[in-house]
Amino acid sequence: MRYEELVSLLDRNIAALSGKACALSDWMAANPELSGEEFESSRRIVGILSEAGFAVEFPYGDLPTAFRAVAGPGTGSQVAILVEYDALPEMGHACGHCVSGAMSVLAALALADLVGEAGGTLSVVGTPAEEVDGAKCSMADKGLFDGYDLAIMIHADAATSSPAFRSLAMDGYRFTFRGRPAHAAAAPWEGVNALNGVQLLFHALDMLRQHIRPEARIHGVIDAGGAAPNIVPEVARCRFEFRAPTLDYLNGLRERCLDCARGAALATGTEVFWETFEASFDEIVPNPAGERMIEEIFRELGISFVPPSLPSGSTDMGNTSRRCPALHPLLAITPRKVALHTRDFAAAVTEPEAHQALVAGARAIGRAVLRTFTDGELRRAMRAVVPPRPVA
Repeated sequence: MRYEELVSLLDRNIAALSGKACALSDWMAANPELSGEEFESSRRIVGILSEAGFAVEFPYGDLPTAFRAVAGPGTGSQVAILVEYDALPEMGHACGHCVSGAMSVLAALALADLVGEAGGTLSVVGTPAEEVDGAKCSMADKGLFDGYDLAIMIHADAATSSPAFRSLAMDGYRFTFRGRPAHAAAAPWEGVNALNGVQLLFHALDMLRQHIRPEARIHGVIDAGGAAPNIVPEVARCRFEFRAPTLDYLNGLRERCLDCARGAALATGTEVFWETFEASFDEIVPNPAGERMIEEIFRELGISFVPPSLPSGSTDMGNTSRRCPALHPLLAITPRKVALHTRDFAAAVTEPEAHQALVAGARAIGRAVLRTFTDGELRRAMRAVVPPRPVA
């Protein structure tokens, strides 16, 4: 069957199934679940895919809310549509994962009876906890994305769309300073103030910001600063995230930040210990051939778009892009300029424009999957930019 005929059937299926997908998105918006706790969301999505005839593995990859659902003969080109469904504390789906997740599900449902005709096998992979620990990181480490010709999802955005997202590599570190308690009024000279170590680390990193690349980011919070003002704090803790456009630059930046922690401990007479508190995110590997394909599909669907911007946020999709060709376009679900991770964006996910974007995004994902299945030269061009695996 020709690509044009497959696209016609795809759009027919999407039109018939769009109501179910919009209802799924609205349900997730009304019932947000935090990263790693997406038990009901994952069960609902798995149930929908099972009813459509997908062979489901759930849980998947030793993650209780991850899954893999497969349609097709198991041979030919292999493509994965990724699904996100976690929400943010206090703000619900302020990153729009309810819309983007349902968008992926809709595309998968519409492709279910077409993959055999297209000569490929489709996997739908549920990837939880993107907002916290990034399940794609551990899944990539386990080789669960190896062998795919493409892994794709579309992320919700506001006001503008883009065929690609440029992300920052990121490390997250927790610092614990230890001192010695004392009565803060009666004998403060007997104490060693752990909070002073944390404070000095913040000041040192603030000074470091003057001398790093403008695209890099350093931001942190204090988790523990003492029990009471009349007790010299014995233990104080803080967390920082360090971000940079490339892993190479991030590695150097991280070492400078750790030197700041060492210096803060030396200056305050405290001890400092550190550990990672979340998985490290790689930057997304740009994929020119795949991005050109998305541009063509956006034009075909009448979706206006802008070129990829400079790296801004971070995503575990970067780790996926080092194991297989990966695409992460952005699609506006509201015409308003609303910042993500705000209550205003959380409110936008159930508006009519968000439902329209959900359907348009599913049509774009479906076309990208079909083009990958049917175009061997495209597959080779997308595969060419995946970094070689390091030798063990």
